[in-house]
Amino acid sequence: MDNNKVWFVTGASKGLGLTLIQQLLTAGHRVAATSRTISALTNALGTRPDADRFLPLEVSLTDEKSVQAGIAATMARFGRIDVLVNNAGYGHFGTLEELSDAEARENFEVNVFGALNVIRNTMPHMRAQNSGHIFNIASVGGYIGNFPGWGIYCATKFAVAGFTESLAAEAEQFGIHATVVYPGYFRTSFLSEGSMKTPEHPIDAYASARVSQQQHQADINGQQPGNPEKAMEILIQVASEKQPPLHLFLGQDSYDMAAQKNETVRHDLETWREQATATGFSA
Repeated sequence: MDNNKVWFVTGASKGLGLTLIQQLLTAGHRVAATSRTISALTNALGTRPDADRFLPLEVSLTDEKSVQAGIAATMARFGRIDVLVNNAGYGHFGTLEELSDAEARENFEVNVFGALNVIRNTMPHMRAQNSGHIFNIASVGGYIGNFPGWGIYCATKFAVAGFTESLAAEAEQFGIHATVVYPGYFRTSFLSEGSMKTPEHPIDAYASARVSQQQHQADINGQQPGNPEKAMEILIQVASEKQPPLHLFLGQDSYDMAAQKNETVRHDLETWREQATATGFSA
């Protein structure tokens, strides 16, 4: 495994991002890591003997000039970016009726447009070096959306999955890989207060959504079956593959849910095949 790559990781002060940069630094990689504040990164990592290989960056992903400054600082320090991991994002719980336009747009601003800002400003450097790998962290909720109360969040992650597929096709000619990652439930702070937002104006009539909210905040939080360290070990392994996957599902739960959706889609395809294929102009 090449342990001399330069990684650029967003949302690195907690959760999967923090686990990833800790493993990367231990393995000898050079790492540029972003958070909304420098202090969040330095407090999370503490004093490390490998500080010469670590560049903490205060970046607002929704501000393209801030993103450009972070990318420029990385290039000035390390001279290249080999792997980009768009990990930053947050969950916003709430039914489609409950969430306001502002709440929905805010989730898209961070989860979708923030990632696009980073990709847009990293691609010129990867094209120039004719190599690179971009990981966009979605969620199993970006592949299957039948979770009551998670519609907007799932929509943001479906968007991430969609543009990653397009990115893979666009970047292939430059020797650049793209992978969309679909984590299941991993034991991080994702479901804790401050990481998962809830609707400003909840509607009591949505009983199934309230049950889901209670389950995620009180029952699932802290009991997630996935080990973040094992997940990030796999991601680092994938980054060294000559033919990495476009779709990477992480977690037994993610794998099982994706397999079930594939079966559901296959069933609908076959059930409605005659009608679906009878829409052409008659000969």
